[in-house]
Amino acid sequence: MQRRQFLFALSGAAVLLAGRAFAINDKVTIMRFADDGKPLGRETLGKIHRDTEWKKRLSPLAYHVSREQGTERAFSVPGHDRHDPGLYRCVCCDNALFDAKTKFDSGTGWPSFWQVIAVENVQKITDTLFGMSRTEVQCRLCDAHLGHVFNDGPRPTGLRYCMNSVAMRFVARK
Repeated sequence: MQRRQFLFALSGAAVLLAGRAFAINDKVTIMRFADDGKPLGRETLGKIHRDTEWKKRLSPLAYHVSREQGTERAFSVPGHDRHDPGLYRCVCCDNALFDAKTKFDSGTGWPSFWQVIAVENVQKITDTLFGMSRTEVQCRLCDAHLGHVFNDGPRPTGLRYCMNSVAMRFVARK
């Protein structure tokens, strides 16, 4: 009986390890963009998992927001009201997320956009924290928490992607 329990436990551990390896090697297809906003084509890549590096490289607030699904206080981070031409990239993996052409002043104190740069580059997940149902927006390449999307935005989409400034890096268009 003990040998059977041991073999059962061993097979369970192998399944867990195989599942972990699968999670680390999962592939996603994103649209690549040059810093000038020009599309470079779709590319299939492995999900990025660099928690130790992110902990060292990101500010405590950027790490908390992007890796622990936190949020910055409204109006607290410079850039929420920036309207220069450019591109917004994920602070963790540099994936292109938004073109500044789709940014608008929502009055919320967070950068708001009416459209993502490419639907392949983000993923939307139901978020039920705090007793309400919202749609969380994450970077598809590294699963960084970016913010939430709401249905109260301007035309033409009617969407408001309410993002955290510290979860993105702005690249000015040259």
